[in-house]
Amino acid sequence: MTRLPDLRISRALLTLCVAGALLAGCAPTADGTPGIASSPLDDPAMKEIAMELVSSAENSSLDWRAQYAYIEDIGDGRGYTAGIIGFCSGTGDMLELVQAYTATEPDNPLASFLPALEAVNGTDSHDGLDPGFMDAWQLAAEDPVFQAAQDTERDTVYFDPAVAQAKRDGLQALGQFAYYDAAVMHGFDGMLSIRDAAMAVAPIPADGGDETAYLAAFLDAREVEMNKEEAHSDTTRVSTGQRVFLAAGNLTLTPPLNWQVYGDSYEIPELPAP
Repeated sequence: MTRLPDLRISRALLTLCVAGALLAGCAPTADGTPGIASSPLDDPAMKEIAMELVSSAENSSLDWRAQYAYIEDIGDGRGYTAGIIGFCSGTGDMLELVQAYTATEPDNPLASFLPALEAVNGTDSHDGLDPGFMDAWQLAAEDPVFQAAQDTERDTVYFDPAVAQAKRDGLQALGQFAYYDAAVMHGFDGMLSIRDAAMAVAPIPADGGDETAYLAAFLDAREVEMNKEEAHSDTTRVSTGQRVFLAAGNLTLTPPLNWQVYGDSYEIPELPAP
């Protein structure tokens, strides 16, 4: 007897939710029922948050655009680490970046170092790079073409595939960021290995698992992987960063965001302009 009025109320609520998603904070889920609105990490404003979060860990600054010129050897066995996410002379992504830059702009300060980058790939050697490579990198970083090449390499190799995998796994923005940050440090394949370890403990949401439980397992596995290398054994980008958001239930990475890395405190008070 009460089914018809209840149905009308449910339909009315659903209509209001869909029509006022931005104001009410809800949106229809895949089966058409009301759910929580969540912007993916590749939304421009959310991507800006991701870049600032990574920069806090990679460069101790939220100003990620100031890092195009960054370069040093941090002693992690990967040779030179440089640029907006730490491209490395020993892991191949720096070589790919300089190759792409040179294909677009052949007469650039880094072009002459391509043979040396090819030779040191897979090692921590500076042979053929010293002296001069650091100065050449910083000079090239003034070129908008090189800045764009860094953006493209970051997105193609790390950001886009990591976010796409997280979406397939049913993860919201925090989980998408956890995958991306892991890919930045361990490579995309390394991130997938961490994912495998987490899935052995808790199922992904796409398979019916609880998102919070799965992300906790993923961060556990991430810290285990980080502790395998002395240079990455400070796990605060996870323990006092991503875990803080998870503990707060902020699966959507909605500002204000407050976290710490290496003991330094950071804040994103509101959704930034992309």
